[in-house]
Amino acid sequence: MKIIDLTQNISAQMPVYPGTAQPRLSPSSTLAQDGFRETLLQMVSHTGTHLDAPGHIFAEGATLDQLPVDTFCGMGVIIDATVCQNGEIPLSVIEPYGGKMRFCQFALLKTNWDRYWGEEHYFSGYPLLSDEAVQYLASQQQLTGIGIDAISFDKIDSAELPIHRQLLSSGKVLIENLTNLGEIRGNMAMISVLPLKYADADGSPVRAVAFQPPEGLFCPC
Repeated sequence: MKIIDLTQNISAQMPVYPGTAQPRLSPSSTLAQDGFRETLLQMVSHTGTHLDAPGHIFAEGATLDQLPVDTFCGMGVIIDATVCQNGEIPLSVIEPYGGKMRFCQFALLKTNWDRYWGEEHYFSGYPLLSDEAVQYLASQQQLTGIGIDAISFDKIDSAELPIHRQLLSSGKVLIENLTNLGEIRGNMAMISVLPLKYADADGSPVRAVAFQPPEGLFCPC
């Protein structure tokens, strides 16, 4: 079984959404003083590769701790949106994956924008879903999550967050700052995006991974 890490590394100098506090990783216990190591982690709940819960936007929306754990694991289809650089992801890019999407819990948008991780360019110009594409994904009731390898589903300076609102209002979770989607063979894989389980979780960093069996071994993907 091949396991592909889809997660950006958390560090004190990592890229964060503008206005968000940088994570702090400081020693709590040390080998020299205590005989063991512990690290105090301080970070915003939407740091790095993370999930947005409906409760991130909506007062009555579900939080991650209220959702069943199987919300965060299942088959995923990887949608190749790399042709949409510096522009819109139209419905015509999404629809060809509709047949496979019917059997999936996740739709992951591969834009290759993660190649700009650590650069200023990462925060602007990334592809955005068109209105028709958003409506189409929101209507897919079998999907529990939609992901992208960019900083956000909306423009970086958006105050209204219209794409977040439409997708989260359909009960789905959103995964942002994915990476390495291009390492997945074909366009389907088993996906896990398990969040931390804390009270009233509006979001959480995740260790996102894709599972693929060895070539030649039967797999429905």
